[in-house]
Amino acid sequence: MSEPLNIPPGRRRYDALIGTGGIGSGAFFALKGRHTLGREESRGGRFLDRRDYCKLHIVAHYAAVLMGKGFAVRPVGRVGDDETGRRLLEEMRRAGVDLRHVETAAGEQTMYSICLIYPDGSGGNLTVDDSACSRVTAEFVSRCEDDLAEFQGRGIALAAPEVPLAARARLLAMAGRHGFFRAASFVSGELTEAREIGMLADADLLALNADEAAALAGVGPGGDPADVAKAAAGALREGEGKKLMSVTAGRAGSWAWDGERMTHYPAVEVPVVGTAGAGDAHLSGLLVGLSAGLSFDDACRLASLVAALSVTSPHTIDDRVDRRSLRALADSRGLELSAELAALLGG
Repeated sequence: MSEPLNIPPGRRRYDALIGTGGIGSGAFFALKGRHTLGREESRGGRFLDRRDYCKLHIVAHYAAVLMGKGFAVRPVGRVGDDETGRRLLEEMRRAGVDLRHVETAAGEQTMYSICLIYPDGSGGNLTVDDSACSRVTAEFVSRCEDDLAEFQGRGIALAAPEVPLAARARLLAMAGRHGFFRAASFVSGELTEAREIGMLADADLLALNADEAAALAGVGPGGDPADVAKAAAGALREGEGKKLMSVTAGRAGSWAWDGERMTHYPAVEVPVVGTAGAGDAHLSGLLVGLSAGLSFDDACRLASLVAALSVTSPHTIDDRVDRRSLRALADSRGLELSAELAALLGG
C-alpha cells in the first residue's frame, strides 16, 4: 500500500486540488527505421508494454497518493462509456481520487492517443480530437463551483491541457473568486489565445516545458533552456508578471521563477526508462509540496524527486511513487534536504 507524506498537524496549506484537463489513455508504438514516416508509407513496428495517461489523471494520481486521506482531489472532466473509460475510473478510485465531477458520456469515446516512437527516442502523437474531453465546456466546469466554495481560500485549482481553453478559463475565473491558488499549463500552440482571453493573468503559477516557454517568449525552440526560462519570465506582461513559473527541460533539470529571481534545479540522476509524463509528475510534485506547506524552493525540490522517480518507469504514472520511495531515492543519491522536506519524507 502506498504511504503518503508525513505532513505534521496544522502544517497543510491547502485542503483540496480541483482541476480540469484531459482524462484518457493511449499506446506507444515503436517504429522500425529512422526516417520520418511518409504520407503513403506502410511501416512495421511493435506496441510497447507501456501504459499512457492524460495530464489531469497524472497530476491527480500523485496528489491523491502523496497527500493521503483528508485531502480532496476532485478532477472535473469526461470519459466515454467504453472499456478504456471504465478502466481509468477504477484506477483513479483506487488511488483515492474523488470522481464526483467526472462524467461518463454515453455514445462518446474516451480520449486516446498513439505515440509513435523512432529508434532515437523522438516521435509524435496521434490523438483523437473528438473525444469526451473535447466536450468539457465552460458550463460543465461551472458545476464544481460549490466545491470551490466548500474550500474557500484553502485549495488549488488546476487548468491543464486536453480540454477546451474556455473550460479552463472558466475554472480559473471561478477559483479566483473563491480565493484559490491557481495553476495552469498549456501546450505551445495555445499560449497566444490563452493570453488574449486573460488566462495568463488569472494564473498564480505557470507550469511549462522548454518548448512551451520558448513559445511564450517568442523565441525559437531548441535554445539553451536557462536562457529560454529567463526569456519566458521576461515575456510576462504587466498584470501577468508577479507569479510563479516552472520550466522543465528533461536531463537539463528545471528552472523556477518566484517573481523576482530564477533558480535552477538539476535533474536527479536516475536510470531513465521512459520520459513521457515526467513534466506532469513534476507539476504534481510542485502542487503537493505547496499544499503540504513547503516553501516554493522546497516544493521545486520535491517536484524534481517525483519527476525523477517517474522516469524510472515505462508508464506515464508510476504506481511506486510514495513517501518511502521518494525518501529512498533522495538517500541513495546523497541529496541534502531542508529540515522541512526531510520531515515530510520521514526517516
